[in-house]
Amino acid sequence: MALKIKRFDAAKHFESAEAQARLIDDALRSGNTGYIANALGIVARARGMSAIAKDAGLSRQALYAALSENGNPSLDTIVKVTKALGIDLHAGPSAANDVAAGREVAHA
Repeated sequence: MALKIKRFDAAKHFESAEAQARLIDDALRSGNTGYIANALGIVARARGMSAIAKDAGLSRQALYAALSENGNPSLDTIVKVTKALGIDLHAGPSAANDVAAGREVAHA
């Protein structure tokens, strides 16, 4: 008897806005572009990809492709998607800047 396997969808586990923001923040801090695209895709699926695509002014198919783990969304797409998601992107000094300046880095 063949075993049926369902594809895991992380979007089902990121229902709150806080959890979604933490996921995207972690992805951005990692600097891994695949993780960033995938995290945005997870949150977009959690909120409804069709609605996010419409709000971002993009096709649903293009959004699925851009926000996959192997996707490579343009900066324009990232800005549109984060705006549609109601998520603000912020910048701050990197811990690497503190290390390069000879300052100790405090870990949270």
